[in-house]
Amino acid sequence: CHVLNCITALQALIKELDFHAALLAADADAAAYADLQRSWKDASMSPEEKSTIEATALQVPVSLVEMCLKYINAIHEFLPACNPNITSDAKVGIHMLAGAARAAYQTALVNSPPEEELQRLKAMLRDLRKVENELLDVAE
Repeated sequence: CHVLNCITALQALIKELDFHAALLAADADAAAYADLQRSWKDASMSPEEKSTIEATALQVPVSLVEMCLKYINAIHEFLPACNPNITSDAKVGIHMLAGAARAAYQTALVNSPPEEELQRLKAMLRDLRKVENELLDVAE
């Protein structure tokens, strides 16, 4: 019965983790930065195009923070059903995603998010930190 629970939990986790979307997000980040650099140099660019580029440069890292937190939560929910011999691997995945989320947060900050978005980003960081602290057995 435990094996069946583990298989069911693993199938749910696999559905939740979209590796292709993660790769696309990395490509989107590179493209957004290239467009942002272009907006700094192209004096003929319209204010509307520049504004669109700046909005995208903010949205991409915000989306990455959201994706990382979603994946962290999915792995965290999987842990109780996980084979005890591999929980450290799952926990390492959580820590790596948390680092990626913090890196994306720093990128979002450079793009001057509005206060409401900044507070939402900070709340997501607090949520992922709670998961990490639980795994590390570190009280705040």
